[in-house]
Amino acid sequence: MSAKSFEVRGGNLFVEGVSCVELVEKFGSPLYVYSIKALKDNINSYRKAFSKANFGVRFLYAVKANNNLTILKLIARENFGADVFSDGELYMALLAGFDRNYILFNGNSKSDEEIRMGIEAGVPFSVDSLDELKTISRIADELGREVRIAFRINPDISPDTHPKIATGLKTSKFGIPWEEVIDAYKLAVNSPGVKVAGIHCHIGSQITDVSPFVEAVKRMFEVAREIEKLGVELEFLDMGGGLGIDYEGKGAPTPSDFAEKIVPAYENGLSTIKSEPELWLEPGRSIIGNTAVLLTRVNSVKRAYKNFVAVDAGFNLLIRPAMYDAYHKVAVANKMDKREEEVYTIVGPICESGDVLARDRRLPKVEKGDIIAVFDVGAYGFSMSSQYNGRRRCAEVLVDGERAYTIRERERYSDLIANQLIPTDLF
Repeated sequence: MSAKSFEVRGGNLFVEGVSCVELVEKFGSPLYVYSIKALKDNINSYRKAFSKANFGVRFLYAVKANNNLTILKLIARENFGADVFSDGELYMALLAGFDRNYILFNGNSKSDEEIRMGIEAGVPFSVDSLDELKTISRIADELGREVRIAFRINPDISPDTHPKIATGLKTSKFGIPWEEVIDAYKLAVNSPGVKVAGIHCHIGSQITDVSPFVEAVKRMFEVAREIEKLGVELEFLDMGGGLGIDYEGKGAPTPSDFAEKIVPAYENGLSTIKSEPELWLEPGRSIIGNTAVLLTRVNSVKRAYKNFVAVDAGFNLLIRPAMYDAYHKVAVANKMDKREEEVYTIVGPICESGDVLARDRRLPKVEKGDIIAVFDVGAYGFSMSSQYNGRRRCAEVLVDGERAYTIRERERYSDLIANQLIPTDLF
């Protein structure tokens, strides 16, 4: 969590100038709460980190991390571009006001409908296969458009992260093997409606060792040198995102640490080619991850095999612990000044044994009615939520100083059946 945005006052956890206890009383539980200050601090940390680079740098926010429209508009206002992975994310990015010249349409399995939408919107594409290239060329030619494209290469680089979020491995479904991508670029150069503009890669997520990024930069420039032989002038090299954050309190590289290694590697690569491509980066988690807490009310405390604390938020609202065995720091938001007494396991209300938010955490004595805060949930929290078990998704609140704004209302029961139809002749 961002220490400057989350602090303790009078024994209670505060988000900026607002008590978490008061937020739950006003907006209900469960509740996602974001700090606008933490968001701005993260954005500025990227700007400052790359401010001394002697080449162009463009940041494209990874919409998948958190797609709340207010969050998107705040980031778009900071002159960020956007990395989108579907027609829905493209729709939201356009609605939020991102510059369409810097909305990269990513993804390994785009439908013809999605491709047409992207071409009509005038956004560049990260192309994942030859079939996709042919479809883009055909539709662009039909529409009389020219589409800026980059191929997503698979660099065969293994970062130290969870296997489910390592995307640059040789066995990954993403991208074209880097040794084979030149043939794809040869085809693209001669395809109608297509303009080769860049190269794209993405090696994974929640990466806490910067060295694999440096290795990826070197590989990208190996490809760039071969592409230039085709007469292509490169506009950008997109290194993707993936910089991790400090979930466990063990430390993580900052944007400054990242830039310290990436900038020299990129400068060295530029010296080996004729083009002057911008460096594009796709931060998501490192922009929004530590800006939020999930507040959840204790329904019961049960002494069984373990001390189970049953709360009203489960993996329907935060699936990372269940899906990735991810660690999130937790605290009792209304007992921040109390000493730790016992070890508890925090579980949700979902009818699955895997519905565990935090295992074996030493906390102050927990009682029914207490409020548990789960930290660092801004990325891949609400954006991966569901209505499983008929659970309505909770509200989202943005705190700015001493003011709290509702940026998503809690779902109604009618939202559980929205868009469902009952054939009248069956009943």
